[in-house]
Amino acid sequence: MNDITRVQWTDAAGQAHSARWVCDSDRPPPRRIVPADDRMPADTAYRLACEGTGLLWQGDYPNARLMLQALTRRLDRGPRRTHAGRQAATAPAMHPMTAAFHQQRQAQAQRARVLGMLLLPVDCGDVLPLRRAPAIEVACAQAQGTATSAYVMPLRHLLGLIGAHEWRKKGVDVPATGGRIHAHYGVFSPVRGEYVQLVAQAPLPAACQRPEGVAFDIGTGTGVLAAVLAARGVPRITATDTETRALGCALENLQRLGCSDRVELLQTSLFPAGRQADLIVCNPPWLPGHPSSSLEHAIYDPDSRMLRGYLDGLAAHLRPQGEGWLILSDLAEHLHLRDRATLLAWIEQAGLKVIDRLDVRPMHKRASDAEDLLHAARSAEVTSLWRLGRR
Repeated sequence: MNDITRVQWTDAAGQAHSARWVCDSDRPPPRRIVPADDRMPADTAYRLACEGTGLLWQGDYPNARLMLQALTRRLDRGPRRTHAGRQAATAPAMHPMTAAFHQQRQAQAQRARVLGMLLLPVDCGDVLPLRRAPAIEVACAQAQGTATSAYVMPLRHLLGLIGAHEWRKKGVDVPATGGRIHAHYGVFSPVRGEYVQLVAQAPLPAACQRPEGVAFDIGTGTGVLAAVLAARGVPRITATDTETRALGCALENLQRLGCSDRVELLQTSLFPAGRQADLIVCNPPWLPGHPSSSLEHAIYDPDSRMLRGYLDGLAAHLRPQGEGWLILSDLAEHLHLRDRATLLAWIEQAGLKVIDRLDVRPMHKRASDAEDLLHAARSAEVTSLWRLGRR
């Protein structure tokens, strides 16, 4: 989270101000910031935002949300499908679906940039100094700690914090764990239940059902897959992640589900050093690409580093007759970002063989949205659990 840069602006009375910049993205703050309030016309705000000028809201908080909606409507007026088609036409060496994917990513980035220009001032202690403003202290503290100085953040970022706080309270029902999983801010929620069901239904290696059986959950996130393995009776599980917030989230979930005594949490990249297991499970990000926010780290894997790291290190960390489970969508293949032959070659080069593969179709809404520019790829998507062993 970018919270070390400072921003400056001058208020309507000509007084200069400075505050920390807080935003959960890799975008820099606006170079120019002007005050804005309920009297500013939406067309003026939209023009300024498109020019890269930050709008520091000084008016009524509900009206700030209405202004964000007005900016969104103006962005949505553009003919996005035609624009994507033009982009594909300018890149003849690129597959049309790949070009459409990149164009959609660019459009999303532009949308986020414009909407991210509507800013809020936040006082020390995470207090919004606006009329009819909600209490945001708990949501902010959960995500980024209690602020000890004033700062400025995009309204969209605050809405993300509030939404994450509500999801954290509510949780997601995951029957395979025997309860609910509560995701913290910046930790990907298991809303796509098909990959969880694959782990719940795949046949466990016989050694995992013995008292000395051990499993690893690589990149545990919320701890959902470690909880599924515990519910299936695996005696000992080590769950790893590089992110402190993910490990804290996993610990809370495992404690709530009553299985934390069987799960060791370890902050490390990929595998526990020098240790082996009978089962090693990994659900890496499914698309090669560069994330632009904390949540996107669960979706985009730069240069497929985590996927390749898992495959390359798997054989050395498996006990005899052990299995590695790779949970992976083939959406990257339908988008022509990676092909099946490449994946199979990586598996073979890592000294692994495919024992079996379990498939499931996605159940999320976007898979059936015919208006989605990437509908052809999403409607063909299959999520697979690859059972891998040493060759």
